[in-house]
Amino acid sequence: MYTFINKFFRYLLVTLALASSVEVSYAGGIERLRAFISNTNAGRAEFVQTVFLESGEVLQKSEGSFSFLRPGKFRWVYKAPYEQLLVGDGVYLWVYDKDLEQVTRVNLDAALGSSPAALLAGSSDIERFFMLESQKVQRGLEWVRITPYEENTLFARINIGFKKDVLTAMELFDHFGQKTVIEITKFSKGKLSDSNALFTFTPPEGVDLITD
Repeated sequence: MYTFINKFFRYLLVTLALASSVEVSYAGGIERLRAFISNTNAGRAEFVQTVFLESGEVLQKSEGSFSFLRPGKFRWVYKAPYEQLLVGDGVYLWVYDKDLEQVTRVNLDAALGSSPAALLAGSSDIERFFMLESQKVQRGLEWVRITPYEENTLFARINIGFKKDVLTAMELFDHFGQKTVIEITKFSKGKLSDSNALFTFTPPEGVDLITD
């Protein structure tokens, strides 16, 4: 179960970092996305995340915030209902479970690999990994669908929704019928220092450290 959650967080972090400041319209969503990959360096936002079973029942709901700085640096904080911290410092991915008093450290390159996560590490060749499709307006939002070409990925597809050029929602569909909906608020893009303490992590004293 921990391995599944860990992989989910890794994929989700990078997917959000990929899309977080895209300014999009239905007609030009793909072009805007390409521009973001090339030009956007940093951003931060708050989120509410809900995971649904195939039946539509809510499996889990959580909230928190995230920040990212290209290449390969990010911070993902779950504040409720459980505290968890994920930090990519450019070399390692750190996952800190406060309640378990446990830290997992993996090589960032190994964690990202050749998956879409590699986009956060600096790749601008988005269409090498994804098929991009503009979607119809639904629920007042304009949508872009991102589908990974690689079959062995955690999610089968990801829909990104925008309202008035602002990223508003994401829908992530896995291969087992589950859907994760992420509502994003207070997004801002801008400069974040490369030495920013947001993107460094030192394990607290007394916690168990698991390394690859």
